[in-house]
Amino acid sequence: MTGENTKPRLKVLIAGTGFAGQGHAEAFRAYGADIVGMVGRTAHVVEEVAGKMAIPHAGTDWQEALEICKPDIVSIATPGGAHYVPIKQAIAAGCHVFVDKPMTESAETAVELYRLAREKGVKTAYSASFRYTPSVLHAQKLVAEGAIGEPTEIECISHFNLEREIPFGWSHRKEAGGGRLNNNFTHTLAIASAVVGGRILGIMGEVRDDLGRAPIVDGVHNFATRRNFIPKDLDDPSLKWGESNVEWSYTVLARLGSDLATKPVSVLFKHGGLVPRFHEDHIVFYGREGAIYLKKHYGSGPLYLYGKDKTWAELPLPPEIAADVPDVKGETEQCWHYLAREFLKDIRGEAVAPYPTFREGSQYQQIIDIIRQNNDWTDVTHLDEALDEDRLVSV
Repeated sequence: MTGENTKPRLKVLIAGTGFAGQGHAEAFRAYGADIVGMVGRTAHVVEEVAGKMAIPHAGTDWQEALEICKPDIVSIATPGGAHYVPIKQAIAAGCHVFVDKPMTESAETAVELYRLAREKGVKTAYSASFRYTPSVLHAQKLVAEGAIGEPTEIECISHFNLEREIPFGWSHRKEAGGGRLNNNFTHTLAIASAVVGGRILGIMGEVRDDLGRAPIVDGVHNFATRRNFIPKDLDDPSLKWGESNVEWSYTVLARLGSDLATKPVSVLFKHGGLVPRFHEDHIVFYGREGAIYLKKHYGSGPLYLYGKDKTWAELPLPPEIAADVPDVKGETEQCWHYLAREFLKDIRGEAVAPYPTFREGSQYQQIIDIIRQNNDWTDVTHLDEALDEDRLVSV
């Protein structure tokens, strides 16, 4: 690692004790940073996790941890509704900031943090990180090389069939950073933009809350194990319920401007959080001369190219991409490692390719707020009424 023997090791403070907090800590540690502290909501939980991971400082007071640990970098791995205050405090302390998606719970706070970070001169990374799966990187390379000709459209389809009985928590509430736009669309928008080098020109969409409510259960501290807490008796009269106020399904259309295309690239994002899939989830990039099909909801499965011979063929991962992929278990962890590595290189002054920052994070949050307004419909009931009355209506 360039300069590792001559420069002080960068110090990282982690906010969050769950799957993301532990994953971020392991990612930064893998590339030569020291994890100097971890902060969580519950004292015994943060002490247990920090002890297990050999992290020297464990506490529940973020501002105190900033003062004691004096980190170079903070990694925010809590739900999105808890991001604003710790990020603002970290920026004021001059720390570089790595944040999981969503950036915050609203466009207003996200834009404020982006501007504060820019004014302070700190570096930022926004972890819409599934753009770094090996097959997505392969697709990006193929599109840049002209394998499908001029890009014309992209299709992102996923159906998660999540259990409706998953215990009530942050994912059910808009103000807590929940919703499928914050936690799915952020990744697919980053993937589509990265592969075609796209600038987001326009957006429209519809969201829908198909859930309504979820059971309230104590003891859920780790998002990855929340299914283990689904109540066995949902008809128990003593069971309490929390109300969802955020989308579980969405349909979004976007137009991306690309240097590889003479016209805007059309994109369809279709996600059903609670509905079953009949066939595999996928991402497809279409061009004038071919197409690239990626299996799985974030395009992390095999890659297929439809080329000049008019047939689909699975392509192996190029050796140079395979060699650059972090050797860790789990797609999510692999992508965290990739982005953390790029972020650390940038902070150390090494050359890196562009990666997602607070600029993208604040832009995505503004787009999500726009989509949630559901303002894109044109009322055409007057056309039906006019036909009933046998008269013409100007459109």
